[in-house]
Amino acid sequence: MFIIDWIGTGVSWILVQFHALFTFFGMDPASGWTWTFSIVGLVIVIRILLIPLFVKQIKAQRNLQIIQPKIKEIQKKYAGDRERQSQEMMKVYKETGTNPLASCLPILLQAPIFFALFRVLQGIAMYNPNDPGYTAPGVFAWDQYASLLPQAHEASIFGVPLYGYFMGADEVAADGFNPLNTRILSLILIILMTATTFLTQRQLIVKNSAPDNPMVKQQKILLYVFPVIFAVGGINFPIGVLIYWLTTNLWTMAQQFYVIRNNPQPGTPAYEAWEARKAAKVASRASGSATTAVVEEEAVEAEPVTRVQPKRTTRSKRAKGGGTKPKGTSS
Repeated sequence: MFIIDWIGTGVSWILVQFHALFTFFGMDPASGWTWTFSIVGLVIVIRILLIPLFVKQIKAQRNLQIIQPKIKEIQKKYAGDRERQSQEMMKVYKETGTNPLASCLPILLQAPIFFALFRVLQGIAMYNPNDPGYTAPGVFAWDQYASLLPQAHEASIFGVPLYGYFMGADEVAADGFNPLNTRILSLILIILMTATTFLTQRQLIVKNSAPDNPMVKQQKILLYVFPVIFAVGGINFPIGVLIYWLTTNLWTMAQQFYVIRNNPQPGTPAYEAWEARKAAKVASRASGSATTAVVEEEAVEAEPVTRVQPKRTTRSKRAKGGGTKPKGTSS
């Protein structure tokens, strides 16, 4: 719990810094949208910090794809000896510098941040200055940020507080909010969060996985398991957490699309499409060069030949030039 509290302090500090930034540029400090954009800013900061791990994830997935034939051979050879099979597989991982867990690192490292944000929003929801046992979450316990706590507690979007959640919609009525609005907005965000989770996983399977890759079977299971987990768990997630997860899903989709398009794994549909685009570019350049050469050649052939007409000279100029007219020639 100490680690979650420490991360919660960092998460809440980033939130209030973005809140100050948006307020500086003219947004209403008491508006729920200011706090919503602060959550989006938190996602951007976290995902930028996770880019090195994302690169490791891509490399790990690529290496796992390459060594799959060796892994299948080991599994077949030592099918009756689990211990030897595990030893040989670890040996292959070590020799190739592959870490199977690297593909899960971005998700695993986001989990503590997720729970820390959950606790911060829960602390905002439970704000009660008359309760002597209440403890403000994160930096909201610091004197310089204490005044932001009641402001964050009252902030809302579409008439729904950021700490509201589907199963606890009736609880927001005590603070003057409509429970029905809370349920509707929660449901919309849960659907969007579930859909983006499904589409992100499907994009990875359909475009960047080889058909004969045994890991595809596991990915297909996760394709349906993860959305179900988020859909079921989402009814207990505060609006702010749902916004965080939806934003990080959109980031993942865009980042994954870019990587799959520009650096696909060999032997996948995305790799074939990438090679086809490269071939098309080469053919287009060659065709463009040939067309330019033909146009230039035709331009040279079509260029008109201009005849230089001799200049007419006067009699006085001809005389000065030393030329004398032969006798008997009329002018």
